[in-house]
Amino acid sequence: MFETICDLIPRDADYSPRSRTLDVLRRVLDGTLYDVLPYQFHEERGASGEYVPLRNRKPSVRYALSRIVVEDSVALLFSEGHFPAIDSPDATVRGVLADVVKDCRLNQVMIEAAIRGSVGSAAILMRVLRGRLFFSALETTFLIPAWDPEAPDTLAAVTERYKVTGAQLAAEGYAIDDPSAEYWFQRRWDEVSETWFLPVPVGSALVSEPDLARSVRHDLGFVPVVWVRNLPGPSASGDPNDGACTFRAAIETQIEIDYQLSQAGRGLKYSSDPTLLIKEPASTDTEIVKGAGNALVVSEKGDAKLLEIGGTAAAAVLDYVRALREMALESIHGNRAHADRLTAAQSGRALELMNQGLIWLADMLRVSYGEGALLALARMVLRVAQRFPLFVMGEAVPALDAAARLSLTWPRWVPPTADDRMKDAQTLATLAAAKQISQQTAVKSIAATYDIEDIPAELARIAADPTVQFPGKS
Repeated sequence: MFETICDLIPRDADYSPRSRTLDVLRRVLDGTLYDVLPYQFHEERGASGEYVPLRNRKPSVRYALSRIVVEDSVALLFSEGHFPAIDSPDATVRGVLADVVKDCRLNQVMIEAAIRGSVGSAAILMRVLRGRLFFSALETTFLIPAWDPEAPDTLAAVTERYKVTGAQLAAEGYAIDDPSAEYWFQRRWDEVSETWFLPVPVGSALVSEPDLARSVRHDLGFVPVVWVRNLPGPSASGDPNDGACTFRAAIETQIEIDYQLSQAGRGLKYSSDPTLLIKEPASTDTEIVKGAGNALVVSEKGDAKLLEIGGTAAAAVLDYVRALREMALESIHGNRAHADRLTAAQSGRALELMNQGLIWLADMLRVSYGEGALLALARMVLRVAQRFPLFVMGEAVPALDAAARLSLTWPRWVPPTADDRMKDAQTLATLAAAKQISQQTAVKSIAATYDIEDIPAELARIAADPTVQFPGKS
């Protein structure tokens, strides 16, 4: 069924197969895959009375299973309670990067990038405007990366190229001769500048020339874009610039669920308004009105029945859908836990085991979007601070060490319960008293739980408080 729907999506020979694949996957993620089907689900007959097969009808029930798994996994990755802290031995670097995360709302940008990148890849653009940092997530459907041949993990340039209408360009201030025509929009980021090009009509032999009025020379010495491959494994597009799609293995099952639930709903509607079947010969030629208050009289050899659908069929469909849902979630590491199965308060570890599949998925995404993207953005900030004066949280950024070591400190998957916190406190106190860990390591291990942003400052406050007794001291 998925391939049948894909065949109805118009193919544009001017775009690469990779762009088409990413566009189809984006339609699945956004819930617009069925928009190309010509009939609504209730339209069983065409204009000339011919039967419309199910494959040409839009399902009336749509279960966004793929979107649910993507948003659940991204919530475990970058939500407010799960966003990692950027750590560094350099206290100045650590404090500035913490302010950058808040000032630029970087957690929101990373959430958007991870959702968009679930189709295979994402890109994050950094800009410096009037001394302030701005980050934005880009879809990669129409982006073409070029890599440094001597450093295959370093971008040499990123080109964006797609079609727009003349009316859209005119609204952006371009001088367009034919607003109804299609034009190529193009821009490119490299180590020196962000170059915009003048639009050219689609199909013309004209070569795009730089738009000097809109182009910007930044002289950063690096491409201000971070390219993220979603998951390890073969990409749906077959392009090495993309990672594996988060939800590709569940698409066919999701479509089956949508149609089965739509059919079940159709059956329930028919049961509420059953079709009347009259077996000839009937005794009247008048218009027949269905309903309990209208008795239908037929001849001795005639008969009349209501065609109804039994409730067992609807129940069987729901059981089938539950089985499909379990299979689909298992195939893409979704959350299969049911809240109604929880009979009592559970520990954080028990909740982790219940959501183990989803946690494994988020754990893999931590590598791509955390170690691979978030740290790369942090290093960009340090390099930019060497070249331009920056302002974060309304204050000038001091001199930063561009070579400072950076790491991420991730919080727990599930917030600990009171019992979990008590056990942690006892364990840390025992280890600190036995001099197997330092006081700083103990505080660092619980920093995320108690929202401790500055560990050295917290240790200083502890040392200054005469009521605090350290383990092993009197």
